[in-house]
Amino acid sequence: MNSFAHLKAWIKARDTKLKRFLYAALKGIITLDVPAVKVIHLPLHTVISSLVNVTLFFVRSFYWKPVLLARVSNRPKRLNLFGNGIPYFTGPLMVSMGDDCRLSSKVTFAGRASAPVTPELVIGNNVGIGWQMGFYVGTRIVVGNNVRMGGEGTLAGYPGHPLDARARAAGEPDTDDQARDIILEDDVWLARGVIVNAGVTIGRGTIVAAGSVVTKSLPSGVLAGGAPARIIKQLCADEHAPLDSPLVHVA
Repeated sequence: MNSFAHLKAWIKARDTKLKRFLYAALKGIITLDVPAVKVIHLPLHTVISSLVNVTLFFVRSFYWKPVLLARVSNRPKRLNLFGNGIPYFTGPLMVSMGDDCRLSSKVTFAGRASAPVTPELVIGNNVGIGWQMGFYVGTRIVVGNNVRMGGEGTLAGYPGHPLDARARAAGEPDTDDQARDIILEDDVWLARGVIVNAGVTIGRGTIVAAGSVVTKSLPSGVLAGGAPARIIKQLCADEHAPLDSPLVHVA
């Protein structure tokens, strides 16, 4: 136990007059109620918030965003990196990104360490990637144009461990046959918390409901949801005309 923790525990015991006095005094300081004076505190909050936001803007523009772009193989235009910090990169990975993308700073980009060829992540134009998304690239992940991904989702192109229990216990990596591509075609929308497994292709314009687990490929233009994800209904290209493709039966 460090000295501060020891002192804190000593005071909280309150088994002597001195300890009770110190406990009451410290609690009074911690819970001190300072009167809220609107004409002072609201302008002060505005000034301090503005200074913080201006500072973060310069840090983001001149440090965080350039560091991110240094990890990308091409030079995307008009990238909007929001939040504070830099996306986390781990493992071997080649990333390319289209123009006009919006990307949370709290995103993980991971490449399979034992891959025989460098894994590749290809992100199209006008893609929105939400908070705490994880891209785990086993072989290749392709994200089409105009794709939207809500926060806390995962594209899991490899499992990280082998199926054999003894191999797992020995710390051996997953096998090459466990790593497969993931493809999100143009205009796909993954709502919050969606997990997409290896080997899955999601067709153009398809929407996957929040919290779903996609274990098998989905066709274009459908709404899917559940764990495992199943087709809920056919979507229309617009509110007046149905898709030209045949209706997909609801599973």
